[in-house]
This record gives sequence, C-alpha cells and structure tokens, in this order.
Amino acid sequence: MKRFKMNHLKDKTEGLLNFSDYKKTRHKIFYGIIIFLLSICVLTALLPVLWLFVTSFKTVNEINSNTYHFFPESFDFKKLINLWTRLDFGRYYINTILVVLGAMVCSVVFNGLLAYAIGILKPAGYKVINGLILLSYMIPAALSVFPLVMQIKDFGMVNSYLPLCLIFGSNAYYYMLFKDYFQKIPSSLIEASRMDGLNDFRIFYKVVLPLSKPIIGVVAIFSMTAAYSDFLLPYLILQDDGMKTVMVAIYNLSSTTTIDTSEFLMLLVISIIPQIIIFIIFQKQIMGSSANSGMKE
Repeated sequence: MKRFKMNHLKDKTEGLLNFSDYKKTRHKIFYGIIIFLLSICVLTALLPVLWLFVTSFKTVNEINSNTYHFFPESFDFKKLINLWTRLDFGRYYINTILVVLGAMVCSVVFNGLLAYAIGILKPAGYKVINGLILLSYMIPAALSVFPLVMQIKDFGMVNSYLPLCLIFGSNAYYYMLFKDYFQKIPSSLIEASRMDGLNDFRIFYKVVLPLSKPIIGVVAIFSMTAAYSDFLLPYLILQDDGMKTVMVAIYNLSSTTTIDTSEFLMLLVISIIPQIIIFIIFQKQIMGSSANSGMKE
C-alpha cells in the first residue's frame, strides 16, 4: 500500500504541492493543516443534515425533553411510510418531476441552440445579443420576480407548469457553459460537415450535440436542482392545491395542525433525499470536472 501511494505521488506534478514538496517537513505540516481544515468544513456541512435525519425519528416528547439525546430511542421507518401515505405526498413529487423534466429539456434545447448560434454560427449582431445576455446575468433575480409574475398573469398562465419550465430552463449561466464548450469544438469538424451537405441545424443535431454530452449532463443537473429546490416562483404561480410542488407543499403543511414538529422534520428529510441521491450519482459532473473539459484542435 505504501509503495502504491508513493508511485501515485510521483505522478503529481501540478497543483500547489508536487511530489518533491512532500519530502520537506514544512510542506507536510502545511498539507496536514489543510486536510484538518477541510475535514472540519465537511463535518460542518454534514452535521445539520445528519441532525435533521436523526431528529426526525424522535417523538414530540423526545424533542421537547429537557434532557437532550442526539439519537432517538428507536428508528421506526414505518413513521416515514405512514406519513407519506396519510398526506398523499406522492402527488407532490409527481408535480415536481413534471417541472424538473420540463426545465431540463428547456435548459438543453434553448440554451444549447442559442449558444450554438452565438458561439459557432455568429450571425450579424451576435456580439450585441451576447452582451445583452451577459448584462441580464448581472441583474439580481429578486428584482425580476415581480414583473415576471405579472407577465405570467397577463398571459393567463397561472396554474401552469409551462412558465416554470421556461424560467428554470432559461439561464444566462447555462448559455455561457454551452458557449464556452462549443467554442472548443474543432472548427474543422464544422467545416467538414458543411462540405458533406449538412445544414446548420443538422450540424447542431448530428455533430455538436453528440460531442457535448458532458456539458449537457452538467446543465441538465444544474437545472434539475434549481427547479426542484425553488420555492418562491411555484408558490406564486401554482395556486391550485393539486398542482403544488414538494417545497410549496411542505410550507403549506407546516402552517396546518395536521402534522407535529417531528412529522415536519420527517417531511424535510423526504424532500432532500432525491437531491442527496442525485449528488451521489452525479457528483463528478456537479463538481464541474466535465464542464471544464473540452476539445482542442
């Protein structure tokens, strides 16, 4: 094992410390301090989630007890199933999935096509359009909520998932990710495709998209997370109780007397489970390893 670690360190030639630096005592101490600080940061981030999961299994009496115990007397998973069934929480998940899937499709199609036009085709006035998009990225999102909701009401799209899909799918950051990635595709491939008789749309569909699977995955994951976790816009747009998303449903249930403190914490656990699973499966894409990769001529 020691030999394996040494051989692995010999391959480390980039970063703050390389292989030769690890031979020096002061660098070893510095490296140890960094690991210690990062470990504290990890524990700080994980402790609230762990506390929420453990506390949700406690009874109300255990939560309100003067004697604090970190772990509950028992982990009764039937409590989660009973709560899910009693509140019919599955319908809120279905509503959220509809919004999430729509946002993922819109984020890839619209931002991808726009980035392809600006980054590769470069029509007349593309610099102006690119500047306006970057300018919109500088406007705080909170300032645009009110006029956005007013426009949705004027178009009669209240109680519709379509505006949410469009809003969560249209993002200047996603556009910039696509544009940066597309510009790294060798121009010789685009020219060869044109010589083969492909038009611009078929080049996008048959050449650019197949080469852009990493960035498509990154944008899809980002839009999925944003659409799933957002509360304000679904709360303002979806007025029908049968169309509420998970986050809005939890907020509404918290103001009723049908659930107690322990059950409310359990609902929070139910709401974060999908995001944890998504992060575990797609952690490399979320961390941006694929977003920063590209092709060069």
